Amino acid sequence: MAHSVSAEKRMRQNAKRQSRNRWRKAKVKSAVKDYTDAVSGGDAVKAAETLKNAYRQLDRTAVKGTIHKNAANRKKSRLARKLNALKAPAA
Repeated sequence: MAHSVSAEKRMRQNAKRQSRNRWRKAKVKSAVKDYTDAVSGGDAVKAAETLKNAYRQLDRTAVKGTIHKNAANRKKSRLARKLNALKAPAA
């Protein structure tokens, strides 16, 4: 339990930030899940569209500091590899 006014304020701030970070991470996870569903379905056009949304969510989350920018870039790279593997047999 907090013993000072500043410690109580810090607890309130941390709770707000935790809530926001969870919300942002949930948005990223749902965008990535939509993309992986499109890839597993074999639809390259839909996968490309959902990849843009996943990129957007990852970039926004990284800019806000919820995840590190290198982590976002690593995830984007792995997502792009899945799309390239899907397109490779068709080419």
